[in-house]
Amino acid sequence: MISKPRYKIARRLGHGLFEKTQTQKFALREGRRKEVRERPRAKSEFGIQLLEKQKARYFYGVNERQFSKYVEQALLKKGANDQLLFERLETRLDNVVCRLHLAPTRRASRQMVSHGHILVNGIRVNVPSYNLKVGDKIAVREGSAKKIIFADMPEKLKDYTPPSWLKFDAVSRTGEMQGKPKMIKSELLFDMAAVLEFYRR
Repeated sequence: MISKPRYKIARRLGHGLFEKTQTQKFALREGRRKEVRERPRAKSEFGIQLLEKQKARYFYGVNERQFSKYVEQALLKKGANDQLLFERLETRLDNVVCRLHLAPTRRASRQMVSHGHILVNGIRVNVPSYNLKVGDKIAVREGSAKKIIFADMPEKLKDYTPPSWLKFDAVSRTGEMQGKPKMIKSELLFDMAAVLEFYRR
């Protein structure tokens, strides 16, 4: 959970981290700010790794303790550690709810899960960090489907295409995890390798 002002964090780490700072107005304002700033100092290798770690953590809205745990788990397993860490972050229930566009932001999806609006395999789950597996089915609870935030969902999402590893039916408000997310480095806002190197120190 991120409690610090998002605009302040985005100015330091990059405007793409939060949905509310992914606007042209914010980008233009930051461009003007940079023009009047002094030339930035060169960062050390440690400084760069710390920056990338913070970007990843804030992007997914995970606190330091939980993020460290995810990294430790990924480093203990055999295989591509960066892909394993990416999978763990992407398959958090709050992130999947956001990826399915059931919520406009990760913060909203976290609140949605915490308030018990989401079912996993027919069971209400109110833990945002819940780790989904291939084959798990996600749905909006029947009692919640009548609420305003879900009422016009079929119309809003009729043209939305979810990531290839997720399947979603806007009419029934149900989704399914049909594969594992694949990390595409060019699409990430942070360097996953630098994140892992930070924790290997």
